[in-house]
Amino acid sequence: MVSAPAVSATHRSLHRDTRTVVSTLIAVLLLGLLSAVPAQAAVPDWPLLQKGATGNDVASLQFLLRQQGGSITANAEYDAQTRSAVISYQQSQGLAADGIAGPATWSRLVVPVAPGSTQANAVRALQFQLRKHGYVLAADGVFGEQTSAAVLDYKTQHQLTGGTAVGITTWQHLLGSPPGSGPLGTYAFVIPRTAVFDGRESLVWPHHDYPAADIAVETGTPAYAITSGTARLNGGPSDSCGLGVAIDGDDGVSYQYCHLDSRDVGNGARVTAGQLVAHTGNTGNSTGPHLHFGIFRQGVSVCPQQLLLALYDGVIPPSPWTLPATGCTS
Repeated sequence: MVSAPAVSATHRSLHRDTRTVVSTLIAVLLLGLLSAVPAQAAVPDWPLLQKGATGNDVASLQFLLRQQGGSITANAEYDAQTRSAVISYQQSQGLAADGIAGPATWSRLVVPVAPGSTQANAVRALQFQLRKHGYVLAADGVFGEQTSAAVLDYKTQHQLTGGTAVGITTWQHLLGSPPGSGPLGTYAFVIPRTAVFDGRESLVWPHHDYPAADIAVETGTPAYAITSGTARLNGGPSDSCGLGVAIDGDDGVSYQYCHLDSRDVGNGARVTAGQLVAHTGNTGNSTGPHLHFGIFRQGVSVCPQQLLLALYDGVIPPSPWTLPATGCTS
């Protein structure tokens, strides 16, 4: 009987080497394909909100409750009416009715929205979140070009897919991520852009006698925190500043709001960029309704015009530490 010729050791070695090369090439190819796909950012935890909380997250909660049929005033304060509305919603969803907005409540409450959405209150909730992250836009409930651009920019930065649609994952990123992850860092314009009575050009006008800005607005116009920090109530009806609010910013700079009609934060309260802090007025040494806005760097007044213009235009603002102390124009 004739047996089959034995395979030589050299042939077996070549066969093994070929398989090794092929396996290596496949591994390298797969690694290249995987590395070409950006890893999505880790999803943050939902915020935990309860009575006493304030700010944009609370405003978003209130508008989402309104979208779900709740009768509630959106005032950015987690007050008794907000807690009651949360409890009612939790009961309607079979959740633990503890009056605390946590993961189970948020995941049911958020509403998918996209350009052209007619769910105005949900869009307002989205816009308050975008403002928290530094985007300059009105909370008007219209998912138009401005809101779409902000959503797309935010999702690109956080490596989120799905274009300009806002689903539960995007909501969780917006609500759970710290403020300031938008293009403007942690700064926001101090009033609604459309409320500037004399238009953009009035923002470059120098103050009459020292570095500051007087912005003509109607009494009752919302005034927003320009950055995150600690609120400090000052002034009074008969003082030169009238009713005032100062924000001692986390950036080491203080921001002063004067001639207010009302103040919407407590002394020592923590605030974030874009949060409602007051309503403008005509109190104190004032000849007409306006917002007096000043910036103090180590106790010295500096010109706010360049910073205000950048925030009004929606572009990256200069550092307040670079603002001039004289020649307050653009």
